[in-house]
Amino acid sequence: MSFQIEINKTIVTVKLENKKNIKHCYLRILKADLIQIRANKYFTIFDAKDLINRKKEWIESSIQKMSKKSLNDDEFLLLGEKKKYENYKIKNIDTFYRGEIEKILPQKVDEFSKKMNLFPTSISYRKNKRTWGSCNHKNGLNFNILLMKFPIEVMEYVIVHELSHIKHKNHSKDFWNLVAVYCPNYKEVEKLFKNFL
Repeated sequence: MSFQIEINKTIVTVKLENKKNIKHCYLRILKADLIQIRANKYFTIFDAKDLINRKKEWIESSIQKMSKKSLNDDEFLLLGEKKKYENYKIKNIDTFYRGEIEKILPQKVDEFSKKMNLFPTSISYRKNKRTWGSCNHKNGLNFNILLMKFPIEVMEYVIVHELSHIKHKNHSKDFWNLVAVYCPNYKEVEKLFKNFL
């Protein structure tokens, strides 16, 4: 069942889904104007409205963040900033991202390789759904072309992360210590990264 509420002078639809096997209550913001609540079969609209009231500040700030991230049909992200397609004469965004990453990333890899004294055997690019970078057993690095969407420090962090895998083929304490030497604020960069996803 659904109902509507007003948040920040905007009408937002709340979709309440009652499920038999749910023990807890889950509140998710699907879009700037759509909230989903999944709860047990005894959870009523009154309970849903009460929950929204209690979580109002969090909901407002989350919707605000979401609105900042949302792009119009004529916009795309380039190094963390919104750009207009018409200014770049783009026919295919993936081809564009591939061309741009090939201009920037090899120089960045070279720069960090020299600092870290860790050198990849090859660099390749793909559009992956889940991974942003990888390092194979031969120390060849692969990078996601969609890194071009994010601020440059995200790309630098992924480069440091993958170069560190040349020395440590795991996510051990030694691995993270090495990452921290060349990207001391990597935890903040990971948060920045998640804010763009």
